[in-house]
Amino acid sequence: MCGICCSVSFSVEHFKKDLKEDLLYNLKRRGPDSGKQILKSNGNYQCLFSGHVLHLRGVLTAQPVEDERGDVFLWNGEVFGGVKIETEENDTHIMFKYLSTCKSESDISLLFSEVQGPWSFIYYQASSHYLWFGRDFFGRRSLLWQFSNLSKSFCISSVGTQAPGGTKQWQEVPAAGIFRIDLKSAANSKCVTLYFYPWKHISGENVIEECVNALTQISPDLPTFVSVVVNKAKLYLEKPIVPLNMMMPHARLETQSKKISNIPSTKETLQVFLTDSYMKKVVHQFIDVLSTAVKRRVLYLSRDKSLTPNEVLKTCYRKANVAFLFSGGIDSMVIAALADRHIPLDEPIDLLNVAFMVKEKTVPSSFNRRQDQKDYGEMPSKELSESAGAVDGDSPDDNVPDRITGRAGLKELQTINPSRVWNFVEINVSLEELQKLRRTQIRHLVQPLDTVLDDSIGCAVWFASRGIGCLATQDGTKSYQSSAKVILTGIGADEQLAGYSRHRVRFQTLGLKALNEEIAMELGRISSRNLGRDDRVIADHGKEARFPFLDENVVSFLNSLPIWEKANLTLPRGIGEKLILRLAAVELGLTDAALLPKRAMQFGSRIAKLENNKEKASDKCGRLQVISLENLS
Repeated sequence: MCGICCSVSFSVEHFKKDLKEDLLYNLKRRGPDSGKQILKSNGNYQCLFSGHVLHLRGVLTAQPVEDERGDVFLWNGEVFGGVKIETEENDTHIMFKYLSTCKSESDISLLFSEVQGPWSFIYYQASSHYLWFGRDFFGRRSLLWQFSNLSKSFCISSVGTQAPGGTKQWQEVPAAGIFRIDLKSAANSKCVTLYFYPWKHISGENVIEECVNALTQISPDLPTFVSVVVNKAKLYLEKPIVPLNMMMPHARLETQSKKISNIPSTKETLQVFLTDSYMKKVVHQFIDVLSTAVKRRVLYLSRDKSLTPNEVLKTCYRKANVAFLFSGGIDSMVIAALADRHIPLDEPIDLLNVAFMVKEKTVPSSFNRRQDQKDYGEMPSKELSESAGAVDGDSPDDNVPDRITGRAGLKELQTINPSRVWNFVEINVSLEELQKLRRTQIRHLVQPLDTVLDDSIGCAVWFASRGIGCLATQDGTKSYQSSAKVILTGIGADEQLAGYSRHRVRFQTLGLKALNEEIAMELGRISSRNLGRDDRVIADHGKEARFPFLDENVVSFLNSLPIWEKANLTLPRGIGEKLILRLAAVELGLTDAALLPKRAMQFGSRIAKLENNKEKASDKCGRLQVISLENLS
């Protein structure tokens, strides 16, 4: 995980040798292990590159990186496949090495077609004056752009800052392909042309499927001096997933499904499906491909040496390298159970469970930060340790749904592997702390998204991923801060497996074809609806989000299946939605979690009940706006 940024100016009087302080601060939070800047000037344009690294793989490689030709590279990503890279190698170094061998636009588009994993990048080719940038197919890494009409300048960055008045200055770079700008031409013409290389699918007959509405994904709010055109050579990136299987079942299958619509939501019901040899085979194929995706995401990071069995028994304070956003729901339970197969046994796993306290209470806020950071409402460690006992006794978190299911999920995981240290981190957030940290930090990360739903989820994920809370131990409750740099989330499961209530409504009103179309739409918009925001929020703690359900091989496997092998919405809630995932949970030894119906994070954590429960999720959220006179009040 890194904070990457490139600021470009075409006006001599607007040349800057440094980024704005607040933008630089947000970038540094993403990459606390290394940071530097490179300034490139050529004729009438200037590029300021700023890179800030969270070190996870191989040798620490400071960014930006520059070669003898003057080319500059900024990389925020993880290579999990497609491009050859050894486990001990640094992917920034390897990707720059591959780029340096590219002789043409075609070579560059082919390279990014092959990379499997989340990424965003900025690449400057000095000899041609080209600036390349973009995000992966799903948009798992944030990248924003901002164009200025007045100064004829623009900025591309992992994260932005919010200006007073609620003006939308930053926009997400669409995850519709990659882009190239000819900086020399732009400087001369005073117009910026974004040459677009879209994602397209090649069928078995090698016929290019038209990229429907690709250009319409580009924001229409770009200033008049910026235009977007498909690249002149008509080059494209090959989509990294197979097309969604839109096959419809025979009428006989639909009739049989309706006959079992009243079956009970029990484990025995799920086991009936597993008596079918074909279905059992499909479920195990799903477990295998998802397990491989989880394995890549929990092992591709630096670790201390493994302990001997005797050392394991003597070790009480071994630090976790991997954490999970954990509600105890089916998504987080399955990936935690699979991670348990691959993470060394002597290594604890942190389960981060967030609850918002309707009733005021004292909660841990933070440990001391480095002194060069601003004060964003963080509590001294002494006060933190004194407040650790706040979860004892009659606690208001007893009525928080995700806390209840989280504790139940913990017991299931302990049953599956009692030898593992499972750290169930109870993160309790007061209204006062929520309002203070939203105002000073979180709203800058959620933008350019601005709805009530974005506010609720953005805040919940920010506090959860911060990992500061309490552990219930045999010796009582103690304060705890997760040291894990990698955080796994279950996002992507609902979108692909008809997990939302709107999927059931769509199916009941318009049928299976409409349900398939809804799922295709969900996956197509996940970059702009969820992933950029979640990446910015989690990375703000110097941690990296990883998404096993959005692994290219997992998505391709699920896309290859007909809808009725993934979900059966004629069955009741807790069974029919995400059916294949529930069957996988049963095969992994999970019980109660396999039957839990979907519960949205904003309701499960109770954040939606904390301030104004009469709002609609799609409403614009005033709490995310910066008021120009707020510092005068």
